Amino acid sequence: MQQPVDILAALDGVTEHWSPKVVGRVNDQYIKVAKLLGQLVWHRHDDEDELFQVVRGRLRIQFEGGEQTVLEAGQFCVVPRGVLHNPVADEECWIVLIETVTTKHTGDVQTPRTRSIADQVGVPV
Repeated sequence: MQQPVDILAALDGVTEHWSPKVVGRVNDQYIKVAKLLGQLVWHRHDDEDELFQVVRGRLRIQFEGGEQTVLEAGQFCVVPRGVLHNPVADEECWIVLIETVTTKHTGDVQTPRTRSIADQVGVPV
């Protein structure tokens, strides 16, 4: 029998900002948790949509052309495939991500914050 996943407990276990951890899987989608602070990097995912849901705090997602979306706790936003974006957390923010299992953390951009899918899989899914 499947055991429930406590999202807040999973987030309590995250110690590094911008380092998502896989906590579940639904078909070909990973469910990840992460703590964010500062900005990640401008990037896109050419073949995958990406869902950001804020659990605690506030997240700004900047988009090419100067637009942005601000998410508060309890809100989510889907960034469509191919859209250039940059997540920014002015204060610590806790999020849930839903991404295809093939989604690269920072698309084709590599930075010191980039995490491989292997790095993100912290528990059996």
